[in-house]
Amino acid sequence: MARVTILGSGVMATALTFPLTDNGHEVRLVGTHLDREIIDSIREKGVHPNLGLEVPETVHTYQLEEAKEAFEGAEVVMSGVNSFGVRWAGRQLASLLEPGMHVLSITKGMEANGEGDLRILPEVLAEEVPKSLRDRVSWSAIAGPSIAGEVAVRRDTCVIFTGRDARVLEYLASLFRTPYYHVWTDTDFTGVEVCAAAKNCYAFGAGFMEGILDGRGESGGRYRNYNYGAALFGQATRELGRWMELLGGRPETPYGLAGVGDMFVTSMGGRNVRAGRYVGAGVPFSKVRDELMQGVTLEGVAAIQVMGGALSKLTGRGIVSSDDFPLMRHLHEVVTLDHPLEMPWETFFGGEKR
Repeated sequence: MARVTILGSGVMATALTFPLTDNGHEVRLVGTHLDREIIDSIREKGVHPNLGLEVPETVHTYQLEEAKEAFEGAEVVMSGVNSFGVRWAGRQLASLLEPGMHVLSITKGMEANGEGDLRILPEVLAEEVPKSLRDRVSWSAIAGPSIAGEVAVRRDTCVIFTGRDARVLEYLASLFRTPYYHVWTDTDFTGVEVCAAAKNCYAFGAGFMEGILDGRGESGGRYRNYNYGAALFGQATRELGRWMELLGGRPETPYGLAGVGDMFVTSMGGRNVRAGRYVGAGVPFSKVRDELMQGVTLEGVAAIQVMGGALSKLTGRGIVSSDDFPLMRHLHEVVTLDHPLEMPWETFFGGEKR
């Protein structure tokens, strides 16, 4: 039996307590300063209010001020905060980790510096930990198609554990594997994490498909907009491959669970798709952000701002061509410049020949 401590009690972090407890491990769930009501609900009612399910009875819950107790003796530590809180989480871990612990991140996104150079979030998380301790802790991540509620109700789910140490990955995978939670391991840390971030961006675009019908008053009509969605998915897949070339991932990584698999499930629904649907109906993104979805965390939009924003800088430096990533560039224009949706079809798939 292993002792696993999770920092953050969001829906995915909490869903992952199910395979762990099914395997008999001791699980300690620590709420952040934003999670107080969640922890209170689990303690008082046994129910996660956002997941809408009873949490396994054997899960121990802690408020943030009790984190030191929760981390004592843990072999595995999971970072379950969203992308906006990664550096905060790293600072918390700096005072809570012990040498020999294994850190497993479930946060998706990227960070860019002023020159447009991009980094995966597990590296950002680790950067907040002093090097003397950072080098004595392993750093890994979970990626792949995984809807939290489906994990929690024990639907078949296939994911990837990624990091640079194959032996650590196999150890971590062995803790989680159940008859319904299937884990593959992959040492393409960069490639898997870049796909995990980029697919959220393209899922925002997937919302356009239904939104366009909403705007035309045709959402209940006989004919759908699948041709449109399929073309976006195809171009997004092409761009995932180009991200591998640019950032050093393996060329095969986008064409499995980490890439097209995760992009498919993320495009089926959720907050990013809902935001894209509004845009598809003709609503400027600024109104979506400030009125229709005010206060809603949109990690896909945040990733568009980071990755799309980096492209202009990388283009200026001559690292990528201005013809590269036309879909991501248009998503960036829609999100940051409030441009109307005018899909640049002629630039897709290497350029339409006329």
